[in-house]
Amino acid sequence: MAMQRRPLGNTGLTLPVLGFGASSIGAEFRQVDVGEALKAVHVALDRGMNYIDTAAYYGRGMSEIMLGRMLPDVPRDSYLLSTKLGRFAPKHFDFSAKRVAESIDISLERMRIDHIDMVFCHDIEFVDLDQIVNETIPALKKEVEKGKVRFIGVSGYPMKIFLEMLKRSDLDVVLTYNHYTLQNDMALALIEPCKEQGVGLINAAPFSARLLTNSPLPDWHKATPEVREVAAKAAAHCADRGTDIAKLALQYSVANEEFASCVTGSANPDRVAQWCDWLDEPMDETLVAEVIEILKPIHNWVYVEGRPENNDGPAA
Repeated sequence: MAMQRRPLGNTGLTLPVLGFGASSIGAEFRQVDVGEALKAVHVALDRGMNYIDTAAYYGRGMSEIMLGRMLPDVPRDSYLLSTKLGRFAPKHFDFSAKRVAESIDISLERMRIDHIDMVFCHDIEFVDLDQIVNETIPALKKEVEKGKVRFIGVSGYPMKIFLEMLKRSDLDVVLTYNHYTLQNDMALALIEPCKEQGVGLINAAPFSARLLTNSPLPDWHKATPEVREVAAKAAAHCADRGTDIAKLALQYSVANEEFASCVTGSANPDRVAQWCDWLDEPMDETLVAEVIEILKPIHNWVYVEGRPENNDGPAA
């Protein structure tokens, strides 16, 4: 079945409802096999997941370098790609105009492509938003004028940063993560503000960094014992009903048509194929309601919002 597509704000782009998140091939969740990881990207493209999202930060360059091993063999007009700049290590941020220009050129060289469809300012909650508004975005607009970048956006975790940036700057797109899942629907607050300004809205991390799966959580996951316990109850309930909570989580996040795409990634090609198969199946609305009820005690629970020392995991 062909993958459904949705328009991205006023950009004129349409994205597949499921996009490929390339943090996974930068070994952010586990050590990866290079051949398998590259095959996972090929499977994604073959199945219609032809929007790839990466970042200079993922694997500290590894994700972009891995993409550079395969993208030259893929027709450039057959996929859309976004990367991010400004965050380069867990506690290293540089959103200066000089670093913007350098980061764009380095990303282009790593991925061996001649333009990037979307560039996001990455995890902007850790820096003074005045700099993003007054220096970073104007510098990115120069890269648009040069033809190296097509559209500009911001990404991060707390909802308040998006509302502030929508008021203060001229954005094309916003990427939010972990905020539209079975457990958290805070990103719904962004739908109308984005619509009013014609800004595209992308949702990432439908599994909430594995919280809504049967896989072990990564070491950096901030889930409290209560959160883990409630999520495990929800997963067990799905298993009792003969299904996988990850399947329900994916179907639920993708189903909301207000988000142009839902981004998630894996370095396992079979997992990527499985996600696409799941989207071809109908969602069990009754089970969704039951799981949301089980998750109520942790509804809209969020990680500690703060400075980098509180958030060393790979943001989407």
